[in-house]
Amino acid sequence: MKVGKGAGISSGKRSRKRSGFFWHERCFWHDPGAVGVFSAPGEFLQPQPASESPESKRRLKNLLEVSGLIDELEVRKPLPAADEDLVRFHTPGYLDRLEAGDRGLGGNGGDGVPYTPGSLAAARQSAGLAIAAVEAVATGELENAYALCRPPGHHAEADRGRGFCLLGNIPVAVMRARALGQVGRVAILDWDVHHGNGQQAAFYSDPEVLTVSLHQAGNYPLDTGFFEEQGEGAGRRTNLNLPLPPGCGIGAYEYAMTEAVLPALEVFAPQLIVVACGYDACAKDPLGKMLLNSQAFARMTAQVKALAARLCGGRLVLVHEGGYSEGYAPLCGHAVIEALAGSQIRVGDPQNDEIAAWAYQALQPHQRALIDGWRNDFMRNAR
Repeated sequence: MKVGKGAGISSGKRSRKRSGFFWHERCFWHDPGAVGVFSAPGEFLQPQPASESPESKRRLKNLLEVSGLIDELEVRKPLPAADEDLVRFHTPGYLDRLEAGDRGLGGNGGDGVPYTPGSLAAARQSAGLAIAAVEAVATGELENAYALCRPPGHHAEADRGRGFCLLGNIPVAVMRARALGQVGRVAILDWDVHHGNGQQAAFYSDPEVLTVSLHQAGNYPLDTGFFEEQGEGAGRRTNLNLPLPPGCGIGAYEYAMTEAVLPALEVFAPQLIVVACGYDACAKDPLGKMLLNSQAFARMTAQVKALAARLCGGRLVLVHEGGYSEGYAPLCGHAVIEALAGSQIRVGDPQNDEIAAWAYQALQPHQRALIDGWRNDFMRNAR
């Protein structure tokens, strides 16, 4: 492993802009290869482009440029993560395996994480974005921030990658900030349509980190994400999974946020909130079966931002995760960053109202019953 200078705040000057935007072109250069090349799914699957492509992220950055919203943000391109930061979460053996593959022909980092030479540099850069965003907000240099990370990180575990994720961007960033004394109690909210197993595994026995995952039940991974997984030892009741049934729309997410997610965050009283911000719960995503529109993501952002203002001086970081509709994910991301920055710039979503008018967008009785049961059980003994 190579130990280099770690990521962090790239400038000592205090920003006049409250919201940061962290990105780097290197992240778009990660190439997972065509499906069927490294994953060996069978002889009858014609290779095709991977679902996790750079376009949904690049299009978001481009949309920010064209709308002018990027000019209201503090834009930064920090250094990649160093090994001394990565090994707080990842095992040296896993990092060595990634480096060996990166020097060769590439390979598969674990469960569904094909990569080609150059991908490790992109993953280090992606983790570096999360590190720098968390540091800038935790230390008060910025009020909040958005990190446009790629590859994503919320499925990566200590000794293997999973689900398109090579390195655990959020665990690496949070562990570093805590190790340096930049922050104490941290709440991590994951609203990606897939379970945030990486954060859960990283902090499962840690009483100082609350992990909350609002996801589609039984999607990915299949072996994690159940409500009964609530932490262990000293970390008991600091992990909350809300596995919503497929087909949930705006009403179910709104109810889950107001009745379960926000109360759990409030009781925990963190000093920093980090959101694993995936857009694959949108109605247009090919890998999820939920029904959200762009304004639903903006609304959740506004809710968490208001809570952060009450609890922790507004300290809020959003880290980009999934979202595989190249046309729609950028609209969701722009709406989120509008809300995060408190901007008056608006980009019209021509499908927002149509999606909102779809049948079954309202909270359904079975959805209410599930959420009520989870809330009552978890909050009964929450600390």
